[in-house]
Amino acid sequence: MAEKREKHYEEKYAKFFDSPFGVDQYENGKKRFSRGPAKVIVGTVSGICKVLYRYEVKNRENLWQLADKSGVVVISNHTSYLDVVFMYLAVYPRYWPRFIARDSLFQANEALAWIFAHIGAFPITRDSADRTAIKRAARMLKNGEIVGIMPEGSRRGKGSAVPRVHGGAALIARMGKAPILPMAVHNVDKVKRKGERLRFPKVTVEFGNPVMLSDFDFLPKDDRLDACTWYALRECFAMFQHVAPEEVDMAALFPEDKDYSAIFAEHPIPRLTSAEVAALLK
Repeated sequence: MAEKREKHYEEKYAKFFDSPFGVDQYENGKKRFSRGPAKVIVGTVSGICKVLYRYEVKNRENLWQLADKSGVVVISNHTSYLDVVFMYLAVYPRYWPRFIARDSLFQANEALAWIFAHIGAFPITRDSADRTAIKRAARMLKNGEIVGIMPEGSRRGKGSAVPRVHGGAALIARMGKAPILPMAVHNVDKVKRKGERLRFPKVTVEFGNPVMLSDFDFLPKDDRLDACTWYALRECFAMFQHVAPEEVDMAALFPEDKDYSAIFAEHPIPRLTSAEVAALLK
């Protein structure tokens, strides 16, 4: 039954998954699908979030400087479903982002699948090497789109799964020849805590400095993707915790993953601004 549902949404929404959304046309000539439904959906959500959470975006120019030159992989740590909402709104309305969403969300019900497809999201099968999703994301980046990814895969502290660093974000960035831009969403973890009433704190989205996969070439090939994602996630947590990256206890956050702290202390990664990275992009 699950395979039939998967085949159903792939057949029904493939044109949305494989067509432009953030740009007008791909190099292969394929043209953008209509943003009409997205304008209604996202515009409504944006208005509600402005009223309830009074959200603001810091360092938005870090995204703009990169997105005007190439595709961008935007990543964030993941504590709430609202992380994805505010990541989207931080990019909108100047750009229309694409988001990788777990396939179960497309299988949940038809209405949800329709909404996700029409706002530019596309599915990935969790805990597997989903080549179709990876190739789609890389193609989007090569054509100048913005792709949003939550490398942790699931919300931290929800469920029994141990948080892991998944190197897929770096793989997609490498295949799509795009920089990775770390981001953090502040205060969404305060919206609903177990045993407490619903709250509406002021939410702030913050963009950091870009990360380039080429800066990790000094590492063995088998380590580069995971190390790059690990480093970029550390940047996200540093913003989230309001500390220097070196102060983030990544070993505690990801106890089952390799800790690269000592390696990066010995081989510091150049900290370039978005303007400096944009100047390097073709």
